[in-house]
Amino acid sequence: MLCLVSLFLSSSSGQSTLPFGMGLSASTLGVGIQGAAGITRRSNLRVGFNAFDYSGNFARDGANYAGKLRLRSFQATYDQFLWHSFHISGGLLAWNGDRGSFNTTIPGGQSFSLGSTTYYSSSANPVSGAGTVTFNEAAPMVLIGFGNLLPRSEKHFGYSVEAGIAFQGSPRVNLNLGGTACSDSAQTRCTNAASPSLQTSVLAEQTKPIIT
Repeated sequence: MLCLVSLFLSSSSGQSTLPFGMGLSASTLGVGIQGAAGITRRSNLRVGFNAFDYSGNFARDGANYAGKLRLRSFQATYDQFLWHSFHISGGLLAWNGDRGSFNTTIPGGQSFSLGSTTYYSSSANPVSGAGTVTFNEAAPMVLIGFGNLLPRSEKHFGYSVEAGIAFQGSPRVNLNLGGTACSDSAQTRCTNAASPSLQTSVLAEQTKPIIT
C-alpha cells in the first residue's frame, strides 16, 4: 500500500471549445506532468507521468547498504466532483521500470542477521552482496482532494491538492551474497555464503518487510 500526496499547478483552456488542461505535479511518486479533459460538467479524465530517483545509505539487521531507487509511473484517473472543487477519484497506476538496487560489504568480525539467525562476517573472506527490489506492474488507487486541473470558469490557472492510496502490494526483494559467514564470533564454525544452510536464511531475509 502506497500513500499519495500531490500538489498540482495547472493551466487550462477555461470555457473555450477545447476543454483541456495541463499541469505540473509534485507528489510522493516524484515530479510529473498531467493532462485533463472534461467528460461532463462534474467529471474529468486525467492522464499523467511521474518520475523519481533517490540514492542513499541505510542499515538493516547489522548490515550497511548503499541503495538506489528509480520510479517511473503512468496514471489514469477519473475525477468526480461532489461539491465545487472537492472530488473523489479512482484510477490505475502503472509502473514502467520501477526498481531499486543495493549492495553491501560487511567488515570482518561484524555481526549481522539473516531472517532470525545471527552470523559473523569472516575476517579472511568478508561477506558482500547485492540485491534488487521490484514492484507489481499495476495498482488501483483512490484519491480525494480539492481543486480542478480543468476549472469550469474563465480562470486559466489553478492548483489542486489531493491525497490517497495506491494498492500496489508488497515489493519483492532478491538478495545475493558472497564470501564466508560464521555462526560464532570466534569464527571457528564458518560456511560459504552459497551453502544451502545459509541460503535458507537468505530466503527468510528476503521475505521480511522492507519497513518494520
